[in-house]
This record gives sequence, C-alpha cells and structure tokens, in this order.
Amino acid sequence: MMQNPFAPWLDHGEAVILDGALATELERRGADLRDALWSARLLIDAPELIRAVHLDYLRAGADVLITASYQASIDGFRQRGLNEAQVATLFRLSVQLAAEAVEEYLAAFPAARRLRRPLIAASIGPYGAYLADGSEYRGDYGLSVEALMDWHRPRMAALAQTEADLFACETIPCLAEAEALVRLLREFPYMPAWLSFSCRDGATLSSGESMADAARLADASDQIVAVGVNCTPPRYIETLLSEARCVTTKPLLCYPNSGERWDATARCWVEGTGVADFAEPARRWYAAGARLIGGCCRTTPADIAAIAHSLRSM
Repeated sequence: MMQNPFAPWLDHGEAVILDGALATELERRGADLRDALWSARLLIDAPELIRAVHLDYLRAGADVLITASYQASIDGFRQRGLNEAQVATLFRLSVQLAAEAVEEYLAAFPAARRLRRPLIAASIGPYGAYLADGSEYRGDYGLSVEALMDWHRPRMAALAQTEADLFACETIPCLAEAEALVRLLREFPYMPAWLSFSCRDGATLSSGESMADAARLADASDQIVAVGVNCTPPRYIETLLSEARCVTTKPLLCYPNSGERWDATARCWVEGTGVADFAEPARRWYAAGARLIGGCCRTTPADIAAIAHSLRSM
C-alpha cells in the first residue's frame, strides 16, 4: 500500500492547506504571461518571481507548494528551440524553486522546523494546457488513452527524478486523460499522486462525464492518495465533493478558482463577481469531506491565509 504523504496531518484530523494560484498571481505582480507556455515561461525568463510567490504562500500558511510545471511540456519547450538537456534542466528547476522557498521559509522561521515540513507537489497539467486553445476545459482532444500516456510520459519521468514529494495531476477534464495518468503512474511505482478534475457544474467534469465515475477511477489506484476538484467555481464544490464521497474513501481535495466571471469581449475578469472571503466556504468544504483545501486561478496568498486561519482555528 502506498504511504500517504499527508498522513502526518490526516492522522491527527487536521486539514492540509494547499497553495493558491501561481500564474494569475504572477500576472498580478506584473508578469506578462501572454504566451503558450503561460507560467512556465518564467522558468526561462524570471524564475526568481516564481520562488517569491512560493515563499509568500508558505508565509500565508500553505502546507503544500505546487510547482510551475503545469503548462511545461517537452513539446512546448522544444518549440522554443531548447534541446533535451535544457528541457530537463527546466523541469528540475520547477521543483528546485519550490524547494528553495521551503528552505528560506524554514530558515526565517526556526520554530517551523519543529512542525511538519511543507510538501512539494510536481504539477502535471492536462494535455489541453499545452495546446493553449481552451481544450483543457473541454477535454475534446480526440486522442486515445495510449496516445495521452505517450505524451505525458517524458514529463512525468523528468519530474519523478526530482525531490518532489508527489505528483499533482490537476485540472483534468475527462476520463480518458485520467485513465492515462492512472495507468502511467504504474511506471513510477514509488511516486504518489493526487488526481484533481476541472468541472462544469455540480456533478460532471468539463467533458460532461460523471464526477462519480472519475472518483471511482481514482479509487482503484493505490498510488492516488487524494482525489477531488480544482479550477472550478466555488459554488459547485460541495455537491462535487458529495458525488466523490459516495464512491471513494480516499481523502478529498478541493482548490477552486475565485469564481470571478471572465468578460470575453473586454478580455478581463469582472471585479466583484467572485468569492471575497474564503474563510467560511473553506469550513463548508471541510464539513463536506475535503481534507486538502486551497485555491486555484485568481486566488492569492491573502485567500490562502484566510483558509489556513479559518481551518486551523476550528
């Protein structure tokens, strides 16, 4: 049986606090991410900004950092003219930046050394993120499970050789890609992972397939140590957790986006349309069964601080 890296928290009935958005937080700080590589672009151009965001999430109370490898891919980097060795270096760097932030945090707050060491989750984003055409929120790739395995394999192999504690297979929109990742994990039997889906309502994935079926697929894998939802509006989280809880006993996770509405005409987020305070919703998600809780797009260190304070004060 795969050892759950979250056991030190879960065995004591404590919530695990995940970090928040990376790319939109980098944009909020002035980074230009209008690029197919999105946040992975800064692994090349400004890695120090990624490290700074990681550190701020630790200061906010995060127990887990998710690396800047979500939109990083072998094909995407090669299209920038990078060779195989350079690509491997960037994958290692994505984990190294998180590890450096952990060390800086622990050095600045010696008391934290007596507590649980923050974990590093190597982000495995969906195939659609590489396409950069929105298909990561539809799942209509037209690829077989085997083809998706072939595409994900080099990145997973590279990240498996780093000091990451686990894989974060996240924003997965369809069952075919989830099956590909679950099957591929067997090639890295020492690596645990969480499996997190993007959803379009309170019962279905972005593809229209059942959340219950997705959780059932995750439940069958010993290497999956948590299953849940991310990059999904907060209003759907409780019902999605309920769907998952009916078919799995694995720890549930959620890290929704801010819930803000995107104005496609003005190409901007509509201020005031999202969740203003995550403290009370985080308690509801915990009550609904989630034990790993954080934020996704448009959430900030302040939001994670609110979640951490709310759950740790219970």
